[in-house]
Amino acid sequence: MKEDVKETGEAYHREDEAKWYVIHTYSGHENKVKVNMEAMVQNRNMQDYIFDIQVPLEEYVEDKDGKRKIKERKMFPSYVLVKMIMNDESWYLVRNTQGVTGFVGPGSKPVPLLDEEVRLLGVTDDKELFGSFELGEEVRVINGPFNDFVGKIDSFNYDKGKVKVSISMFGRDTLVELDFNQIIKK
Repeated sequence: MKEDVKETGEAYHREDEAKWYVIHTYSGHENKVKVNMEAMVQNRNMQDYIFDIQVPLEEYVEDKDGKRKIKERKMFPSYVLVKMIMNDESWYLVRNTQGVTGFVGPGSKPVPLLDEEVRLLGVTDDKELFGSFELGEEVRVINGPFNDFVGKIDSFNYDKGKVKVSISMFGRDTLVELDFNQIIKK
């Protein structure tokens, strides 16, 4: 992350100016678009403008032959999220990545996600967005395999956007790792 100095002499990070945008891709090409875009960012020295590229995943439970397995699937098939500073160069790089069909927004004008939308998607490690939760606090799981379970927060992993919650299953307390966007205050 590049650090510059504002006119006031105060240090800041260029990433603070970046916003999350939604990119539409060909169906099934989300991971390939992510890899190709990351390579283009490196090759063209665009690290000061494009900071993160994600394909949001969600966990689900699959029952097969009487066995339960937790698997992952894409939350938004055919979409990729990109944290970037919008300018002509970054727009061009994204639009010309193989498998990208365009930005989400009216016409050809990309519209950044609102902070609340970013929080709900769970694609950020911004501690301020999750600062309202406390250790030991009771929360309710709102989606995923543990939907409607109630538990207490055991620990946080801000870097991964995860929280460990102790829930009662079959009469025993069990720690489960969840995304921040999977819980709400009880």
